[in-house]
Amino acid sequence: MLIQRPFSPILQTPKLPFSPFSRFSTLVAPFPTKTTSLRFARVKCRAQDLKTQNSRGLKDREEGDYYDDEDDGGEDGFSTRGGFRGRDDEKDYDKDPEFAQILGTCLDDPEKARAKMEERLRRKRNRILHSKTGSATPMKVTFNKFDFSNSYIWFEFYNTPLDKDVSLLCDTIRSWHIIGRLGGCNSMNMQLSQSPLDKRPSYDAIQGANVTPSTFYNLGDLEIQENLARIWVDIGTSEPLLLDVLINALTQISSDFVGVKQVVFGGAEFENWKENLTTEDAGYSVHKI
Repeated sequence: MLIQRPFSPILQTPKLPFSPFSRFSTLVAPFPTKTTSLRFARVKCRAQDLKTQNSRGLKDREEGDYYDDEDDGGEDGFSTRGGFRGRDDEKDYDKDPEFAQILGTCLDDPEKARAKMEERLRRKRNRILHSKTGSATPMKVTFNKFDFSNSYIWFEFYNTPLDKDVSLLCDTIRSWHIIGRLGGCNSMNMQLSQSPLDKRPSYDAIQGANVTPSTFYNLGDLEIQENLARIWVDIGTSEPLLLDVLINALTQISSDFVGVKQVVFGGAEFENWKENLTTEDAGYSVHKI
């Protein structure tokens, strides 16, 4: 039986000499364990990998291979690595030997390079696409004592029309004449355009056959002097719908293809038109309709 005295000292754990090879699991060894060594090795390998990747990236940038084909650019041509690569559908104009030759002679002989460039544009101008080559200014339309059976129609362009512009104008006038000659522009028979929109369209064949016909009689050739043109017409009957059809077509031509400054119906003379100018060298030409 143990009897504790009032003033006896408290029992204390005896101090044992420190030994690194302790058999108690709660004691910590003075050197790193196996788990700590593996963790440190992994961190060290990761640091080495990052250093290797950074050195490779620096080498690629120095060699110009930083923007490779595997890095797809965005919709606006910017890659995920931060650089403008251009659009994928753009052509490589550096592979054009003719263009390279022109650039090569630009410094040595500028006049020769300019002549070659102008010749290149002349040969390939038909393949150059223009979305809109007309004028945004509305075409002016005036009437000057216009007679349906004997009058000129005058055209004034902003610039001298090109061959393709003249061809388009001739085709337009030719089509206008064919439709008018076949009676297609008869304002006396417009059953569908005058019918109510909320009802089902109907056409009365007997009424259409009994309408007085409207026929385009004759027209002359298209004459051009620089930026001016004229054509003689004999419409025959006073049919304003024919004029509306032509004006609508010319308005679209002026807006999209070749700018028409004004169209004048009627009049025997027009400003800057020279009656004695009949040679092609002076800018005069005649085109069959």
